Amino acid sequence: MASLVRHVTIDCSDPYTLATFWAAALDSKVSDEDRPGDEEALVETAGSGLLFVRVPEPKSAKNRVHLDLQPQDRGRDEEVERLLALGATLVGDHRNADGTGWATLADPEGNEFCVERASAERAE
Repeated sequence: MASLVRHVTIDCSDPYTLATFWAAALDSKVSDEDRPGDEEALVETAGSGLLFVRVPEPKSAKNRVHLDLQPQDRGRDEEVERLLALGATLVGDHRNADGTGWATLADPEGNEFCVERASAERAE
């Protein structure tokens, strides 16, 4: 059997705080075993977990790997607004007038991620 991705690990300066943002973004929760100040914090998701690990150096360049989110119960633009309200920032707006495209956001520590169209929007 081939390997499975168990966690996507994200380096950061404050694992618990960043995990809290991502837990809210993904309608999940931070592991009951993790606490503020811990060296790592885990958010379980349907496919695999996001593991946030404290590192001493700050983020200094564009991510080499990023997450692409596809909203499940709301449209892309509504999801972008929800994530901005949670603390994300808009990095690049690649949404087109015909409804195609995506938005690139950054989490509170500057890690980029994209928000694509929802399945229902793709079917239109």
